[in-house]
Amino acid sequence: MPLKQSELLQILNQKQSEFSEFYSRASATHEDYRRALRKVSAQSDTALTELLSDYAHPGARPLETLGNHPNWIVPRNLKWQNREQSLQWVRDRLMGITTFAVDGSQIFPSKDVAPPIALVQVGWYENPHLPIGNSDSYDKDVRLTVMTPSELEVQRNGRSLERQVGMRRFEMEVERLIEFMEDHKGRSDCLVFLDGSLVATFAEAFDFECRAFYAQQCVNLLRASEQNRVPLIGYIDTSHSSDLIQMLQCLEGTPETTTLHDPQLIGAGMAWGDRTPLFCCDRPGDAWGQGILAEYEEQSTNVAFTYLKTNDNPPARLELPRWIYEAGLLDTVMDYVRGELIIGGGYPYVIETADQVAVLQAEDRQLFFRLLQDWAEKSDIPLRFSRKMVSKLMRRR
Repeated sequence: MPLKQSELLQILNQKQSEFSEFYSRASATHEDYRRALRKVSAQSDTALTELLSDYAHPGARPLETLGNHPNWIVPRNLKWQNREQSLQWVRDRLMGITTFAVDGSQIFPSKDVAPPIALVQVGWYENPHLPIGNSDSYDKDVRLTVMTPSELEVQRNGRSLERQVGMRRFEMEVERLIEFMEDHKGRSDCLVFLDGSLVATFAEAFDFECRAFYAQQCVNLLRASEQNRVPLIGYIDTSHSSDLIQMLQCLEGTPETTTLHDPQLIGAGMAWGDRTPLFCCDRPGDAWGQGILAEYEEQSTNVAFTYLKTNDNPPARLELPRWIYEAGLLDTVMDYVRGELIIGGGYPYVIETADQVAVLQAEDRQLFFRLLQDWAEKSDIPLRFSRKMVSKLMRRR
């Protein structure tokens, strides 16, 4: 039955006052933080460092000098009269620079097949940014694995099959990124993208082993980047992080909020290509302990971040190993990212292409189960397929 539009509109009208009240409270809170940001951004680095020294984990700590940057906006002043001019700017900075990204996809275990089996695939895209006519130098490929019933066995802690598959996918993505960095050791003319965060806060809600797994994978990435001196960016297009919000709470006593995040606060007044100063992530967990960063060993203070204006939406969050800043490569790497954004129309082209390479479509799912059925019959493996699935597979042969 279709949606009853008149009934829906009637309910929305009845609840209009609740929405208005919510946005009124949120607007007042946002203005409190904007005033705090204006005040704090006018203070000296020395004063802020001294104030933050009283807090174990204030959310963030400045790495770059904050002075002369009202509202913590570092302008890039990039304007072009047409797209050809912007592409020429990209060529001047990215020609001969190799960018690399990996993404993953999966086919989860189906209730129509017993015992459970899953497919995980990662795809990558390597772009050396050579002149037109050298397209053979691009590298697009995939790597896949089948997760057997023993690999998917539900743990005593009740971890879901979907989480098991997600962990294997992340592991494969990290392995491929590290392989690239090892193959390009000492190449600062490369940039590796992780599509996601280097701070695995999401894993804090998981069981101990799962949490430790994600922390270790991120540590492996950070170490590989530092040891091989290959720049790494964790790119988060839509971030809900509140590290700067928490820092302002420490500095100015602003009220706690769940309606405001860093990008919403910091994005006002930013032009395309502008960024914030670089901060070290010092995110608290429960009871203001350090959270998952406490499991990052020597890398616990080595994740830096900035917010970059990339399109009409709030700025994206970029996370990177601290060594990039200490090596004096930050501005160069940021321009590499800006170049990828121009090519991709507001989203890094290399990540977008890796996603297209890796993605498994509906027809891939049908092919996987059909091949699995044929293989099981020939190999005398007693996989059980539901009558419904067998019917679908037969119709699609």
